[in-house]
Amino acid sequence: MQNRIRDLRTIFDLTQDELAEKLEVSRQTISSLEKGRYNPSIMLAYKIAKVFQCRIEDVFIFEGEEK
Repeated sequence: MQNRIRDLRTIFDLTQDELAEKLEVSRQTISSLEKGRYNPSIMLAYKIAKVFQCRIEDVFIFEGEEK
C-alpha cells in the first residue's frame, strides 16, 4: 500500500519527529510508514488523516486503485 504521508507532512511543514509526537508513535514508525515498510492499524490511519485534515483515502493508496 502506498501513501502520501511524506508529501502531506511537507505541505504541513512537519518533521518526522513532530508528526510522531502528534500521533503518539516513534519517529521510526513514521519513517517506516513513509517507506512503505509498515501498514498502519485503522486507528493510526484515522489519526494520520485527522492530522492532515483529510480522509483516509486521501492519504493511503491501495494497490490496484488509480492514483
